[in-house]
Amino acid sequence: MTDAAPTRLVELSPAQKQVVVAVKKRGEASAEELAEALGITPSGVRQHLAALRAAGVVAARQERGRPGRPTDLYHSTDLAEAMLPTASVDLSVELLDHIEEEDPQLVSRIFERRRDRRVAQARTQIAGKSLDDKMAFLAGMLDEEGYLADFEKLPDGVYRMTLHSCAIWAVASKYGQACTTELEFLREVLPEVEIERIAHKAAGAYACGYELRDPSSSRA
Repeated sequence: MTDAAPTRLVELSPAQKQVVVAVKKRGEASAEELAEALGITPSGVRQHLAALRAAGVVAARQERGRPGRPTDLYHSTDLAEAMLPTASVDLSVELLDHIEEEDPQLVSRIFERRRDRRVAQARTQIAGKSLDDKMAFLAGMLDEEGYLADFEKLPDGVYRMTLHSCAIWAVASKYGQACTTELEFLREVLPEVEIERIAHKAAGAYACGYELRDPSSSRA
């Protein structure tokens, strides 16, 4: 893992934050697609995108192959993570650096203790619930923590959970243990479910994605 880039403070208007959230939830999107999703005009979206691009919060690439002129597709940058609400996770890169210098193993134990606390909290809340309700609770819990989480149930009974933002990006981009414990968190909370990570922001994806499959449903 490379060191996390320093975060610049950028003040966003409520409308600009809505645009950033819409971009993050789609991974990539054109101005027209964002305008339709937000219910505003494409010209209005382009004004917001121009400001966000100048601030380094979004970037764009041109997609060729569509009819007419090449289309600009916008995606969020690492700087966008700091622009959105995040949970107070009591983690500091600087403090973790000092801890690692003193005892590298202690860093891993810190992440494990954080995972264990969240697992215990989630298990208490989902006890006795159906799998649908468990998924809804976990998505809500992660969303409140700042992950912009949502989930969908696919036709084959598989659930897909997407974390459109990373609440601990400054830490996760440097310490791989943070990402490992996030996957372990889901697996320990839902031991009856097979869970696979299908997209990973730290590996270059726009979001983290998980597929969750109940083995008992395939035998039904």
